[in-house]
Amino acid sequence: MNEIKLLLKKDLWILKNNLLLILKNPLRLLPYGILAAYFFFVYSQRMKKRSAESLSDVNLDAVPEVDFGVQNLVGGITILALAFLVFQLYRATKKNVSFFKMADVNLLFTAPVKPENLLLYYMVRSFIPSLGGSLLFIVYGGSQMADVLELTPVNTIFMMFGFALFFFLVFPIRFLIYTLHTKFGIMEYIRGGIIGLGLILGLMILIPGLGAEKFWQGMFSWIASPWFDLFPLVGWSRGIMSFAVHQNWVISLGFIGLYGLTIFTVIKLVIQYSGYYYEDVLEVTKSNEEKLEKARGKKEIGEDNYSINTKKQLALPDFGVGAKAFYWRNYVNSSRLDLHPLFGVYSLGMALVGIVFAGLSNFDWFSHKVFYGYLLILLSFYFMAGIGRANLGDLKKPWFILVPASWSAKFWNTIKLDLLQILIFTSILIIPSVFLAHISLGLIPLFILGMIFIYLIGFAINLIPQIALEESWDRFLIKPVMIGGIFLFGIIPAVISSILVFALTKQFVWTLFTFVLGSAFIAAILMHVTLDVLKRLEFKEV
Repeated sequence: MNEIKLLLKKDLWILKNNLLLILKNPLRLLPYGILAAYFFFVYSQRMKKRSAESLSDVNLDAVPEVDFGVQNLVGGITILALAFLVFQLYRATKKNVSFFKMADVNLLFTAPVKPENLLLYYMVRSFIPSLGGSLLFIVYGGSQMADVLELTPVNTIFMMFGFALFFFLVFPIRFLIYTLHTKFGIMEYIRGGIIGLGLILGLMILIPGLGAEKFWQGMFSWIASPWFDLFPLVGWSRGIMSFAVHQNWVISLGFIGLYGLTIFTVIKLVIQYSGYYYEDVLEVTKSNEEKLEKARGKKEIGEDNYSINTKKQLALPDFGVGAKAFYWRNYVNSSRLDLHPLFGVYSLGMALVGIVFAGLSNFDWFSHKVFYGYLLILLSFYFMAGIGRANLGDLKKPWFILVPASWSAKFWNTIKLDLLQILIFTSILIIPSVFLAHISLGLIPLFILGMIFIYLIGFAINLIPQIALEESWDRFLIKPVMIGGIFLFGIIPAVISSILVFALTKQFVWTLFTFVLGSAFIAAILMHVTLDVLKRLEFKEV
């Protein structure tokens, strides 16, 4: 017990020091003040809208019907929570979870402290960040829904606990899964059970959807029903947070009691079977620390940061000398990091999702607008991928200038693999989707070209300021102006023109044609500027 008190005293001293740092520099509170002011403004506007509404418009004699909008909203949020839960459980079969930092590893793991007391304290302490995150979520969500949801202190407390208990318990369960594997070697059984759970949840959407008149009307009818509140963790949290609707103390307190019993059982099992766990958590603790340093900018993000197969052994022939070396290097690196150098697991998954949307839209399960919206999301995603690509790879290496080849050859060989991957991915996605959904064949070349152009635009937007501007202050001050000008005079006019064309024609193919045409002009200009400024590249960190 004295060890727990010492650990608590340590954290209280850390909290005190952080508060003293804030008092020495009160400007650190400025972002939080701006955030609180934003929440207050949104909340006040919602409350004005709520007070202006009247009950005179409500028809009390109307026959009650199923509100598919509310049902799909509740079901959609629930399925997101279920997907998060299944994903976290599956991650536990691949990698352990850690409640510690490297400072704890260096100081506490070597201290005369019982390992079980240390693990117990840090597991319980992890509830505090979950509670803080839930408070931020409830304040933001409550300010957005203040016109339809009454945020009394009691309602807020129940919503906070429903949110916090779910995210808190996920990580001790992950630790328990890995602990049971190291103790009994039952990982394959656990992995099979998790995959089976995912399949069952998928059937709980598919079966009622197929039985309804329209798929979207019935797909969430089971998951959004009140009996699903009995589902562990996700259902319990929904039952606790729905106190703001049903105002039933017995139901919400009962679910909190179930959470308490589950937390006690999980922690008891973890303490019983964890044993000498220091070695198990050391690697994941170090990995978490490196990710934190990369997020803070203290450490450069490597090209293998999001890889799935870093230890793959290869025997590939050389592609040639000169600029081809850049393409060969990217090809080898991509071969080691994914399923295949030209297409990988993530790209195949995204293509499969689009093909499923296209097929379902043909059977009137979804509107074609869902598929079109997915295509627009992919365009936005690859635009951001182009921006991120300028921070990685050979363009960050000082020996880029030493390769005996023209600047254009070096540049195009550097991004050649990216363009081939985009071409293959978009072809796999759009060609079968167009035929399945029976939509315009013109979408095939337009979407392929649009993905390539939007990627090149994002790539150039971030690369040009890094190369053209030598001084860090120039980059800091002029870079936002340059990017803003590209958006203001290039991207935004293309988007507005596309919207106008859609308003006139109501045809997505002409909308996409307008956007691709504008993107082609923007990409051509930016590529010309990029090749021009590349000649100024020197031995410096770009």
